Amino acid sequence: MILLWFKRVLAALAALLLIAAAAAGIYIYRATPALDGELQAAGLRDRVSVARDASDVTHIKAQSPRDAWFALGYVHAQERGWQLEFNRRVMHGELSEVFGPATLDTDKLLRTLGVARAAERQWQTLPAEGREAMQAYSEGINAFYAGSSQALSPEFHILGVEPGGASGTAWSPSDSLAWSLMMALDLSGNWGTEFARLSAARVLRTPELWQLFPPYPGEQPASRVDFSKLYADLGVYRADLPATQKVSATQPAPVALAMAQGINSWAGALGEVEGKGSNNWVVAGAHSASGKPLLANDPHLGLSAPAVWYFARLQAPAGGSGAGLDVIGATLPGLPFVVMGRTEKMAWGFTNTAPDVQDLYLEQVNPANPRQYRIPSADASRAEAWADFETRRETIKVKGQPDVVLDVRESRHGPVLSDVQKSHAELIDTRKYVLALRWSALDADNQTVLAGLRANRAQSAQELVDAFAAYHSPMQNVVTADVAGGMAFKAAGKVPLRKPDNDIRGIAPSPGWDARYDWAGWLPYAQTPEASRAAIEAKGWWATANQRITPPAYPFFMGQDWTVPYRYDRIAQLLAATPKHDLASMQKIQADQLSPATLKLLPFLQKTLAQPVQHPLADAARKAVAGFDGVMRADQAAPLLFAAWADELTRGIVGGKLGEAVFRPLYGKRHFRSTLEDVLERQDGNWCEAAGCEAQSAAALVRALDRLQGAYGADVGSWTWGRAHPALSAHKPFGNVAWLAPWFDVRVPTGGDPFTVNVGQYWATGDATPFANRQAASLRAVYDMGDPENSRFIYQTGQSGLVFSGRYRDMRDDWAAVQYRPLRMNPLAFPHQLTLRP
Repeated sequence: MILLWFKRVLAALAALLLIAAAAAGIYIYRATPALDGELQAAGLRDRVSVARDASDVTHIKAQSPRDAWFALGYVHAQERGWQLEFNRRVMHGELSEVFGPATLDTDKLLRTLGVARAAERQWQTLPAEGREAMQAYSEGINAFYAGSSQALSPEFHILGVEPGGASGTAWSPSDSLAWSLMMALDLSGNWGTEFARLSAARVLRTPELWQLFPPYPGEQPASRVDFSKLYADLGVYRADLPATQKVSATQPAPVALAMAQGINSWAGALGEVEGKGSNNWVVAGAHSASGKPLLANDPHLGLSAPAVWYFARLQAPAGGSGAGLDVIGATLPGLPFVVMGRTEKMAWGFTNTAPDVQDLYLEQVNPANPRQYRIPSADASRAEAWADFETRRETIKVKGQPDVVLDVRESRHGPVLSDVQKSHAELIDTRKYVLALRWSALDADNQTVLAGLRANRAQSAQELVDAFAAYHSPMQNVVTADVAGGMAFKAAGKVPLRKPDNDIRGIAPSPGWDARYDWAGWLPYAQTPEASRAAIEAKGWWATANQRITPPAYPFFMGQDWTVPYRYDRIAQLLAATPKHDLASMQKIQADQLSPATLKLLPFLQKTLAQPVQHPLADAARKAVAGFDGVMRADQAAPLLFAAWADELTRGIVGGKLGEAVFRPLYGKRHFRSTLEDVLERQDGNWCEAAGCEAQSAAALVRALDRLQGAYGADVGSWTWGRAHPALSAHKPFGNVAWLAPWFDVRVPTGGDPFTVNVGQYWATGDATPFANRQAASLRAVYDMGDPENSRFIYQTGQSGLVFSGRYRDMRDDWAAVQYRPLRMNPLAFPHQLTLRP
């Protein structure tokens, strides 16, 4: 009897498992985008071909540009629906409606910045050519959700979310403008550096401040202001330590906290530009095997799954507001155009310029009326003048809790960040001062999307430069080449001019009541840094890697926080070393993992290892580092040993000088490598303290060995850099949920470091994966203008945003190996052919 019962239970369980498997199979089938056949898309005016080639590039062929933009929106929704929804919620400050109070601080910051509000203002003044494209694209997204039988991806179901949320509109035209602003926000970091200087000036003298944040190599400090004295005399800082916050009775659930961790970390790093870089270069035809220019580009962005890019071709004859389209390359889900790529006769690529387009202002609060702040006095007889803060009320929906009402304040400069940035309120006395942000991208005249649309129609290098005259934010270093041999470099974007008597120059927060610190206009497009075909031919090539791009004696100040030129110098060395380049040599440069920064510090580690080291793994460490040449190979232990030692040494020297309270929030956003190099080169006892720099190095090595032994065991020979340094394309929001991350994240061992051409940016912040490669080549592309059809590309995940799809991570291994896929306008075949009909 018991046996019979047991058999029945097993049979029932088996049946349930079969039913569950069948249901899962049906769901996966329904959630998988249709790549073949025919679908109806209400709103189209004519039939549109949507074909996928062997590289999985989506080719959209329409009868008008309007229908091409519509179809791209439809395809983005079809392939990347959750990515669009998540990004929409980020920029609108609507995350807490899904994740509860865990994301409330991030929502407050985005509401205060007013990204969506700024986009609405910019939409009102956008010319017809821009409005038509944004409108058509948003209609395509919404048409997919209105008429498709495709099931929503699992993120929607797990989180109980509908596209568009309470509004019911999955995407609006102004959302595309807002997404353009979000890209500017991610790449225009400066306010974080200004705040970091304000924070460090509390514990450092001004000369030490310039040692902590050194000027660009070969330059003097951009400002002679004694910041430590200025802020102390103003009484900016809190006299007391922040009170311990009371624990709420309704703390977010652990899973909600985990899901929020990634986006909150991203929000905490806004205003920081360090590590946000790229490489691009163009080689003149006289130095190429084909006799025509070569162009290479690899933009370095935060890695995510799915990737930020989606490769597509847009093809349409003239119609609507302008000429026809025929362009192929990287699109951003959220925007209706190819951001970087090529047309039939021209190619282009970007790196981030990172000029200073954000200034923090100390706004003095009226002690007699806290609703007012001090402004410049127009009356010389009056010492002080006051104005009311502009205010608006924002209501944030919070899952499981009552709505939160946020009163946002703005000064004449912009939004008051210290009302929503806890780090600000913990540092400054907000009864006396608040911090407001002036940021160029929020201005109503930002029409960056027009430049993107016009670039898609350019057929020569000069036409591309002309198209980018409309570009606003974030400023980019554009290199371009065409089939006729034309080439150009141009810094495209708007940069504020500062007055001659502005002695702070945007280096640190300025007194907001002093008019000399107000911006004084804009740098004309004709006068931004550039290089003509003749200049590039004379040099043989032109490259940018986020180094200073202003020429000697350039009359305009654009900032000083450029990236130290390790990558640029290495690219220049490799370009100069080969008389005739081809796509293979371009590939070799993009794959290069020699770290000049490692070579600079390596002698100090070698000297420490040459001395007695009190650690059982010291001999094995010496053996591992012996012969290390500074190439950060994934399969070796030496790069890992070096990185851990450099990390511990930074914590010991810089952290010891600043103190934990100041150091901890700064180090997770910057690496202080230049500071460490200079301190060791000077053997600076002021930083290394009484024990000296050699003792600091020895202690750091012992700590590093302890740490690595705990993580990887006592067999040093089995340690590898790639194991500790995987490229981590984290899913939002499941990348921090232990049982979901293995399915949704995309990982692969990689080499490189923050200073190699094949970059592998990590932030040693002390979590479980401190050396994970989180910011790298988000795509790689190479173009030969002698044969544009031989262009190639790759990125780190795959075209699909559906985790079940074989196309979700199918580029991962080729990307890690620096291999490519063809990028052809006329591929040999189309494995998949879909037709969209009205």
